[in-house]
Amino acid sequence: METYEILAPLSFIIISLMVGALLKLILRKTRSSLPYTVGLFAFGVIIGLLDRTGILSDNVILKAAIDSAGNADPDAILYIFLPILIFTAAYELDTHIFRKTLTNATLLAVPGVVIAMFLTAAILMGIVALLPFETSWDWNLALMFGALISATDPVAVVALLNELGTSKRFSTLVDAESMLNDGTGIVLFMLFFGAYTAAGVADSPVMEFLVVVFGGILIGLVAALLCVWIVTRIRKDSSLQHSIIILSTYLTFYLAQSYFAVSGVIALVVFGLVFTRFGKPLLKPKVNHFMSEFWELASYIANTLIFIIVGVIIALKSEAAWWHFLVLILLYVGVNVVRWVMVFLLRPIMKKSGYGLTVRESVILTWGGLRGALGLSLALMVSYTLPIPEDVRNQVLFYTGGIVTLTLVINATTMKGLLERLGLTQVSAAKQLLDYSAREQIREGSERYMEGLTKREALSDTNWDLVRAFVPEKQEKPDASTPTHDLVASLRVRVLDREKRLCWDLYTEGVISRSTFRRLEATIDELYDKDGELPLTERKNIYDFYNEPFYRSWLKKIPVFQRWRDRYFHDWVIAGYDLARGFILTQKQALKIVTDFGESGSLSEEERVHLQTLKVEIQQNIDRAQRRMNLLAAEYPISYRCAVTRKAIRMLLNNEKRMTEQVIHQGLINEEDAQALLDNIDERYKEINTLYIHKVMARQQKFTPADPDKM
Repeated sequence: METYEILAPLSFIIISLMVGALLKLILRKTRSSLPYTVGLFAFGVIIGLLDRTGILSDNVILKAAIDSAGNADPDAILYIFLPILIFTAAYELDTHIFRKTLTNATLLAVPGVVIAMFLTAAILMGIVALLPFETSWDWNLALMFGALISATDPVAVVALLNELGTSKRFSTLVDAESMLNDGTGIVLFMLFFGAYTAAGVADSPVMEFLVVVFGGILIGLVAALLCVWIVTRIRKDSSLQHSIIILSTYLTFYLAQSYFAVSGVIALVVFGLVFTRFGKPLLKPKVNHFMSEFWELASYIANTLIFIIVGVIIALKSEAAWWHFLVLILLYVGVNVVRWVMVFLLRPIMKKSGYGLTVRESVILTWGGLRGALGLSLALMVSYTLPIPEDVRNQVLFYTGGIVTLTLVINATTMKGLLERLGLTQVSAAKQLLDYSAREQIREGSERYMEGLTKREALSDTNWDLVRAFVPEKQEKPDASTPTHDLVASLRVRVLDREKRLCWDLYTEGVISRSTFRRLEATIDELYDKDGELPLTERKNIYDFYNEPFYRSWLKKIPVFQRWRDRYFHDWVIAGYDLARGFILTQKQALKIVTDFGESGSLSEEERVHLQTLKVEIQQNIDRAQRRMNLLAAEYPISYRCAVTRKAIRMLLNNEKRMTEQVIHQGLINEEDAQALLDNIDERYKEINTLYIHKVMARQQKFTPADPDKM
């Protein structure tokens, strides 16, 4: 029996992951609209009820495993799972979209949670006052409950939004609110919960709130910058980089929450966002790939375990009389009404901030306010705190578990239908046409390839009728009444998507510098925000870089200062060349996308004519950037030669890197020797940014370069 108890947690993990894998497979095969997390939660409730009724008493291993989950320490749930879920969400966020949605997310997460807390407490006290039963509820306890139940946990809704292809901006808002209001909810909860613990009630709750929040921000910022500093100095050891990032995630939460007594959740959110913004671009592609895969797997495991644990705890721990169910239903309705009131009170401000908020999105935001593991973990803390009256402890756990259950079973499962009814999952006619064109290009390419196969003598005995059955079928073209404006705007967005991916590839391959990558990314984001309404030539962020101050323009007119100018503005010229070259590379790829789309057989002649607008815009970008490069070459010949020399060196090293990777792929060299070669290439990449090249150029021009410290 002792062995079973020791292995019980491991047994529970194994069983949960097996059930999770089977459930995911079943949902995928049946194409069910049931969210994955709801299925996990239902399984947890079922096995918990089976254990509670004694049906599993003969199965010692299974009973011990379920009991280990049912008696899980609430602090363990927070400390083990919360860092994974929060850092994963932050690491995968588009930082530009997050910045644009930050104001609205903060409104929902701070004043929104405060409003919801007070209104929920008022509803609870109103219900209690009308009950003919004696209870121990007071306003402090009601506000504590309001705080723990007001933080949303829309894991299932965010997953569903992404699955259905709804706006990334809206799903980011939901995700950002979830991350931020977890911190606010915990902070508000602890303000009232402290009255029943050794911590006591704060003398100044407002000041305590500010200290906890801004203290968390400071801890997260310092931890992220320190982590970035460390991992960028151990570039040769990828495994050590992985370990430090994972360790830093948990250490940030632990130190903030336990040692400094500030918000660990807020510290983790800041840590994740800062590291994603400044650390992610500095890591090698294989490190970023591993981190993305690792955190995705960790998040999947955490969600699988936590929702089953939630279901088990509710089934095992909840104690209730018949009237508790009546109160639960009233509270569930009240919580949704409070959510609706809170969203629509804040909507006048939110619709004018960031990307705005439509009425339809407000409805989804209201209905998508699920409650989950965080609220239940806090309710468990309450249930274990003896100074709180026993009836309140039991009711907090029951009401919290009930609301979690109802929001998952009702809100989450009906979300898909609501999204479809509101038209938030409808694909525009322009996007349908673009997707149709892409499928047609694939089909036509398959047919051409098959025609080539039929001419091969080695395949002369092939049953070509059978082979032809595997060629994709021609699909019916969508409604041809697509407005030209919508088509061009949608294609612009697709071009920008391609540009963004290409910029990242160019940066990770060492073709462009980090500053160039940042500037190109920023200008793409600005155009992306306009949904393709602005022409692709609107690149103010790029061309402003080449605007020279008056004194530099004045020096151009004095020949004697020509060489001095060339030396002094060396770094600016190199950066300008790098920017123009990177921009030209992205635009040539964009031109190829538009050209390929126009040459497919899926567009009418009129649509092809209007598509020429995009070609003109892209070609104008290429020509304008080329003129900038030519101007730099004419006015700063030495620095320009230095820039193109660096380009040649980068091309040489990139070719060497590709050849090395090819040799590795062919198995002609062992892993240790291959890594040494790649590290050597990385070291030589760093030498590109030294002043050595410029000094050589200066000597060739027969003048002494300026002091390197002043350049």
